Amino acid sequence: MFEVELLFQAEDELSEAYDWYEERQTGLGNRLFREVNHYLGVIEKNPFHFQIRYPQSLRAAPLKIFPYLVIYWIDESKRVVYVTSIFHTSRDPELL
Repeated sequence: MFEVELLFQAEDELSEAYDWYEERQTGLGNRLFREVNHYLGVIEKNPFHFQIRYPQSLRAAPLKIFPYLVIYWIDESKRVVYVTSIFHTSRDPELL
């Protein structure tokens, strides 16, 4: 297994998304958080499961319920996965 580390930007994006969904409906932010956690668990077990979709070997794990991608890269030598972004799919991918 690999260690999964959320970088500051990803933590900030997840926090903002959580707050936005909670403002719309109580508990919806928790559903987003649980879904992201599920995918982080999948990535932790097998980070190569999702394909490379962006330059610099960035991989993307699409969530099923919410319109987000978990963007990450793998440092095989350290056995660490760095999550760089929790990316809303309506954003411009050039902002990665």
